[in-house]
Amino acid sequence: MTHEPGTPAAPVDVVVIGAGQAGLSAGYHLRRRGFVPAGRGPGEDRSDRTLVMLDADEAPGGAWQHRWESLTMRTVNGIFALPDHPVPDVDPDTPSREILPRYFADYEARHDLDVRRPVRVRSVRRPVPGRDDPAGDHLVVVTEPTGAPRPGAPRTWAAQYVINATGTWSRPFWPYYPGQETFRGRQLHVHDYVSADEFAGQRVVIVGAGISATQLLEEISLVADTLWVTRREIEWETGPPPDNFSAAIDRVAERTARGLPPESVIRVTGMYRAPWIDRADARGVLVRHPMFTRIEPDGVRMPDGRLEPADAILWATGFRPAIAHLAPLGLRTTEGGIRVADGRALDEPRLFLIGYGPSQSTVGANRAGRDAVRQIVADL
Repeated sequence: MTHEPGTPAAPVDVVVIGAGQAGLSAGYHLRRRGFVPAGRGPGEDRSDRTLVMLDADEAPGGAWQHRWESLTMRTVNGIFALPDHPVPDVDPDTPSREILPRYFADYEARHDLDVRRPVRVRSVRRPVPGRDDPAGDHLVVVTEPTGAPRPGAPRTWAAQYVINATGTWSRPFWPYYPGQETFRGRQLHVHDYVSADEFAGQRVVIVGAGISATQLLEEISLVADTLWVTRREIEWETGPPPDNFSAAIDRVAERTARGLPPESVIRVTGMYRAPWIDRADARGVLVRHPMFTRIEPDGVRMPDGRLEPADAILWATGFRPAIAHLAPLGLRTTEGGIRVADGRALDEPRLFLIGYGPSQSTVGANRAGRDAVRQIVADL
């Protein structure tokens, strides 16, 4: 066979890309169905069916290991246990970035998932006749170790199926506004937020209407002067959040099947008044302003023409799916999404995308991992 220079391909039934909630769920269900980590030597469990799990982070924990200190087990949104392993009972005021990475690490060991890290997937492509011999019914997964690789570790895999579970954390969305490059203060995304203390005594513009925006508005406003701006008016939902999100998930799934960019389930269900929102309101800081029209060196220009001074702008503007490595497959529609139904790419049935579209929530990611494995087993 001919491959990327210096990267001999290794055959494997399933490659799972990403070891966050969705990837670990897929790994668990593969192991339950008899798949074993590729490369097992003599005396270890053997199977005709193999898997390999690849993760770009240096340690277990998915995106949780990168979250800010004040995001505790009490305030985190949407924790759901991994299959067959409950989340540990801990002090609810413990930072989630301390508990959940340990929980994920224990899960990997308990179920013998043998995650290879840090390994970044550079591309997933179809075989090229004359370049890949045989150019058979598989996908070529090209990797790029970012640390010291295992001795003899393959850098290219010939996979019968690929389960992509790369999430969104590594792709923060920064909208552009005129004059953005002239601002003399600090601009940062939620992705890079550490603590409110770094803004003590400053004027901070917080951009966004989601859960992260309101959480950080509440805590930053304790030490700084804040200005909260959103593109749309906030329509607060009344009453408790619904127990059943099936209608919202169905709407997101329908968009995804048409190849439209994924829409978050939270955006569809609406914003509910969590405790931090009530606290901010009680202190008089939950005041929404319309989006500024441009950014200037010393602040932001509002629609009525006044300049609001600012020392920092915090963009709580969400994330996009981290799927650039799938570009060689040519699956993006003109609308910018990938056509996916029941977790499977409609235009490339050897590819599954989980934690994408309707399965972005933690419970949705668990189910998507299970359902992807069911379909793979049925095919095989």
